[in-house]
Amino acid sequence: MDKFTTLTGVAAPLPIVNVDTDMIIPKQFLKTIKRTGLKDGLFYEMRYAADGKKVDFVLDRPAYQNAKILVAGPNFGCGSSREHAPWALLDFGIRCVIAESFADIFYNNCFKNGILPIKLPKEDIAKLMDDAERGANAVVTVDLVNQEIKGPDGGTVKFDIDPFRKQCLLEGLDDIGQTLQASSAIDSFEGAQKSAQPWLSMTR
Repeated sequence: MDKFTTLTGVAAPLPIVNVDTDMIIPKQFLKTIKRTGLKDGLFYEMRYAADGKKVDFVLDRPAYQNAKILVAGPNFGCGSSREHAPWALLDFGIRCVIAESFADIFYNNCFKNGILPIKLPKEDIAKLMDDAERGANAVVTVDLVNQEIKGPDGGTVKFDIDPFRKQCLLEGLDDIGQTLQASSAIDSFEGAQKSAQPWLSMTR
């Protein structure tokens, strides 16, 4: 997992309440277990009409095609549990989602995949949403180390984050990476267990 320290990029506005995981990545794109190639399905039903033709959607506008940050409405990521949702965002290039609130499972899955979900009060979201409406000029910097967001005019918004999750993002550690950090202790335990209870490691 890539480390997350400081992210500077265009912020795209998505002022929609209750964006669920089926809106983020519809069910027909869940057949793969690969984390790549999902960007084409991201927000598919909002980007394409029933006849397959593209409609006007924020992430397809020239100013936002390389957006790295998404400023969204409350309760983002609600609905069914699907890890493909953060995978699709990440495959598109989104590494930070800022919203008033998130569904718990989606929120947790973001951290596990290197995406920083930031919860902010409604008034701060309104400021950032206004910044994001500026198109290509909506360049925002997210500083995880100092826990602050700097807008295009130099204004700063502070945010809170769980210290453990912050450290995992800074070091680029997912669940497997965290486990591997304890590999020496695991090896010692397995060695001691093998000596004390050799029958547990016997094979037929």
